[in-house]
Amino acid sequence: MVHDQKKPADRHGSVSTDRRKILLGLGVAAGGALTSGLAVQEARANDKQVTDAPESHRTDVEQRVPFYGLHQAGVVTPRPANGMLVSLDVIADTPADFEKMMRKLTERIVFLTQGGTPPELDPKLPPADSGILGPEIQPDNLTITVGLGNSMFETRPWLRRLKPRHLQQMTQFKNDALDAELCHGDLSLQFCSNTADTNIHALRDILKNMPEYLVPRWKQEGSVPTVLPEADGSVPSARNFLGFRDGSANPNSNDKPMMDEIVWVGQGHDEPAWAVGGTYQAVRIIRNFVERWDRTPLGEQQRIFGRKKMSGAPMDGVKEIDVPNYTKDPDGKITRLDAHIRLANPRTSEARKNLILRRPFNYSNGITKNGQLDQGLLFIAYQSDLEKGFIAVQSRLDGEPLEEYIKPIGGGYFFVLPGAREAGDYLGRKLAEAATADPSTRS
Repeated sequence: MVHDQKKPADRHGSVSTDRRKILLGLGVAAGGALTSGLAVQEARANDKQVTDAPESHRTDVEQRVPFYGLHQAGVVTPRPANGMLVSLDVIADTPADFEKMMRKLTERIVFLTQGGTPPELDPKLPPADSGILGPEIQPDNLTITVGLGNSMFETRPWLRRLKPRHLQQMTQFKNDALDAELCHGDLSLQFCSNTADTNIHALRDILKNMPEYLVPRWKQEGSVPTVLPEADGSVPSARNFLGFRDGSANPNSNDKPMMDEIVWVGQGHDEPAWAVGGTYQAVRIIRNFVERWDRTPLGEQQRIFGRKKMSGAPMDGVKEIDVPNYTKDPDGKITRLDAHIRLANPRTSEARKNLILRRPFNYSNGITKNGQLDQGLLFIAYQSDLEKGFIAVQSRLDGEPLEEYIKPIGGGYFFVLPGAREAGDYLGRKLAEAATADPSTRS
């Protein structure tokens, strides 16, 4: 069962109209002029170099993920070492504003993900780039994935009728302690790359060049450890800060038919036409009480998860890839009935419709006021149906023993836009065109 979140009345929606006007004025005054060679960016975007086929002379910073395509990058793309999720409020009160914003955002993303050299400006002006990556911007395996939140649609009449069918404001589950300052937002930006500096550089670039449209609301950075292949060639899942393999039962993101079934919105999903090719993004900032966990006996930790800590294997298996056989354990004598993996995925034909694609990162934010480590999981999951996906899975997990050691404190639900198909296209084009198609919404 899902419970409504309690939070200040003026923090659960988008930025107010008055605040948007104030911020718009400040943003225009503070914004610096920065133009980029779009033709150069588009040429780079069409470069045939891809991250999964490195050439002998290339280094990590030269890894490039193509931008254009049916879907946005950063969903089924192999997960690099560093990630960041940023939620922003949007200053766009008309369809024309929205179109201009999305065109500019797309332009910046193309440049940042494909690489290039920022223009040199008069030294009397602010520099075109922060300079933290040096004189040339290397792609560094960067992807920037754009999603829209429930408030983006609900606070704008010209978008409300076009809202994705299952998009909603994230509400509080039983074990949640959601902080209103860390929840929701009009727009999400997921940054993933080889290095944390590349993500920060990209965020600062977007904020510098789009102050008239975007106001940061909250952000969370994270990382995942490098995992080397086993002797048999298989690659284990990375470990979370509780020491267990995370994502052992994740669907294969290289399996296109499976991704079409589980992740991507298709023609038969009863969604607005513009949404085909997109996906629902569920984000959760989950605090881990690591001190308490570290004092818990190993046997109890394994029973709570339903897996062996070192190997990642299920309780009735030997390797991480082994599939638990619950039909031979109906009473939970081997794998407890309330074990995390058994509740999350009961391995029934009915549960297949609840599969999600996880893409999480570990986070460490320092020390809390009571002297504990502020560590946890930046949980990010993708699915074609938010209610059948994350919400159904999380509802099954309500009351699980693991809740004694974790506490979700923030996050939100967003709809990741379909990809920009080719050079000259921009993210959100079909949505912008649909919003403008109603004469009453034209500016």
